[in-house]
Amino acid sequence: MSRLITTLLAVVLVLTGLTGTQAWAATGDGSAGDSNIRYFGRWDTRSSSAYVSEWAGAYVLIGFTGTTVKLRQRGAIDLFASIDGGPDVSYVNVSGTVNLTPRPLASGTHVLRVSYRPVAGSYHGDAVFQGVTLDAGARTVVPRTPSRIIEFIGDSITVGQRSSKQALTAYGWLVGERLGAGHTQIAVGGACLFPASDGCIGMSERFLRTGLATNSPNWDFGRYQAATVVINLGTNDVGHGVTSAQFRSAYITLLRNVRAKYPNATIHAMQTFRKRYIAETQAAVKTLTDAGDTKVRYINTDGWINEATDTADNVHPNDTGHRKIADRLAPLLG
Repeated sequence: MSRLITTLLAVVLVLTGLTGTQAWAATGDGSAGDSNIRYFGRWDTRSSSAYVSEWAGAYVLIGFTGTTVKLRQRGAIDLFASIDGGPDVSYVNVSGTVNLTPRPLASGTHVLRVSYRPVAGSYHGDAVFQGVTLDAGARTVVPRTPSRIIEFIGDSITVGQRSSKQALTAYGWLVGERLGAGHTQIAVGGACLFPASDGCIGMSERFLRTGLATNSPNWDFGRYQAATVVINLGTNDVGHGVTSAQFRSAYITLLRNVRAKYPNATIHAMQTFRKRYIAETQAAVKTLTDAGDTKVRYINTDGWINEATDTADNVHPNDTGHRKIADRLAPLLG
């Protein structure tokens, strides 16, 4: 009988193309392709055994039974891990098998959340999730997940650069957690809105991609639908010679791209904290509302933070600054 089962399985593998180096992902086995695992943000899943996210704010939720859990990493990376809603513990420059439970947990069902440090600038960690290893006889289970997703689109401010835990202490993450929503930060340091000729990433177009590169695959927006989208862009465009007309046109393009991909979302365009391109941002919002889109809104951020006390360098909010922004923004998204 066992030979018959083996033969039938081999036939199935051939017919479905799951042969050669491609891994067979079984529900409950803790592999990257385990259907019980929940991914938030944009993850490149072209490799069945290793999932990659290049944007800030992506994270993975794994429900599991048993008393221990170990993360399977490829190369060295800084990451944060939280178990059962506890504090996000920092793991620096770890690779291979990372034991997240040196002190075993109580028997039962648990939830692990893992978020990687954004790979950008001078930091080149290996943000590749390869799954988890559990106790013998333990398995993954579907974790409890929020139904609402908020997406934040921006630059280094939205990334959380210069805050203590970067994405995890940035206003977007804080707002999502406060509202009990799933959340992701489609953001990278130095990003522009307009794709400047000197190479500055233009988020009006890069928003459509899975990753940072110009040749990154188009993102499959069928994987999730954001209910709310918050845009905070324009801080960097000034330094790249972007004109008023270029900025306004690019903002209209981004708003239309967001609307096309998230037909039912409420879209919020934030005034930059450095008060750049205010009139152009308002004009872009007005273009869509005049065309009948009633779910696009402008957010005036005057007085939200004090550059002298709430930023690390007059630009990037510190932890206090991000908390103040979250205090103002969360009620508007409620």
